[in-house]
Amino acid sequence: MYLLIIIIFVLGYAAIALEHPLQVNKTATALLTGVLCWVVYILGVGDTHLVSEQLYEHLGEISGILFFLLGAMTIVEIIDAHDGFSVITNKIKTRDKRLLLWIISVVAFFLSAVLDNLTTTIVMVSLLRKLIKDKHTRLVFIGMIVIAANAGGAWTPIGDVTTTMLWIGGQITTLNIMRWLLLPSLICLVVPLLFLSFKLKGVVDSHAVHEPTQNKVSNFEQKLILILGIGALVFVPIFKTITHLPPFMGILFGVGVLWVVTEIIHKNKAEHVKGTYSVVHALQKADVPSVLFFLGILVAISALESTQQLASMANYLDRTIGNLNVIVISIGLLSSVVDNVPLVAATMGMYDLQTYPPDHYFWTFIAYCAGTGGSCLIIGSAAGVAAMGMERIDFIWYLKHISWLALLGYFAGALFFIAQHYIMG
Repeated sequence: MYLLIIIIFVLGYAAIALEHPLQVNKTATALLTGVLCWVVYILGVGDTHLVSEQLYEHLGEISGILFFLLGAMTIVEIIDAHDGFSVITNKIKTRDKRLLLWIISVVAFFLSAVLDNLTTTIVMVSLLRKLIKDKHTRLVFIGMIVIAANAGGAWTPIGDVTTTMLWIGGQITTLNIMRWLLLPSLICLVVPLLFLSFKLKGVVDSHAVHEPTQNKVSNFEQKLILILGIGALVFVPIFKTITHLPPFMGILFGVGVLWVVTEIIHKNKAEHVKGTYSVVHALQKADVPSVLFFLGILVAISALESTQQLASMANYLDRTIGNLNVIVISIGLLSSVVDNVPLVAATMGMYDLQTYPPDHYFWTFIAYCAGTGGSCLIIGSAAGVAAMGMERIDFIWYLKHISWLALLGYFAGALFFIAQHYIMG
């Protein structure tokens, strides 16, 4: 039984990693993998009551992550519908390649920390389409956006889904993760930037100009929704600290506030116009397949945890590798080959809070490595997959031009993190 569960999981994992060659959506594979793992488990054990209890216990934790993601994506869609992000992007005017690269990357880094790496990538790629006409130059910039978005998402609990999982699971706390990971994440970005700055010369194509934004919202409404939306996302850690309620409650509170505000400010507009800016419309545009992907893969991981397979893997790693830093760095590099969500979920199942309590060095380092390691390959992160889809980036092109930069940044940040803890204790 246990061997069959592992085989199903490995085959499902492989199908997710080979989504594009197989032309089978990873969400479908994840859902089938998750369900089949539990089917084999319950049929093999025979104690249906015990297995059902374990499943419902895991589902309680998983649903918190899913509701949080759904709420966050809804808020982002509301801001985007009101063209709120243009308030940020329209401020960028320079044509110098080096300066523009630094501006774009730094904006992506900090924007990702407040929003998330996937949303930030989508916004910044859309911006670059307006700024840079030359395809090759634009792809180089987009490669740096992937690195910047993943690095920026690693040092806050709401910037990357893996960090969010660790935060919701109680492995890390807000202030501690920001304190220890800000500088390593920044170094992960700055090192590739410095190398790339020596290669870039000249100015971007002057024919690539800003396209005027056409919308039916006023400047007041645009800025109001942007402020309220970002404020709602930033407020979530504060809400958790004050109320001690799970983060998804805070994000649902933010959605509720935005829902009321949008209903009020658009109440006198025509129905077809009002509908475009409503939360109902935003919910329809939310990336539900991604939410279902997380559900499927987390359900599959929970089956491995319930059957004690993850604990066995942890013991094997400890016996064979032993060094904690090597284990964590290897997990980060592995996240560039397969999705970092199941890797972090597996790690959370392998190592309990009794062995490594909240805010332990291990969990903080996992947050960095899992968040930034995915940049090493285009398919290794949500940001990379989004960029790949939007600009049709070739896997081999990214491997040749961007992967080595991402690796330099990844190891530079990791070494700084280790040194930082060694010096500061």
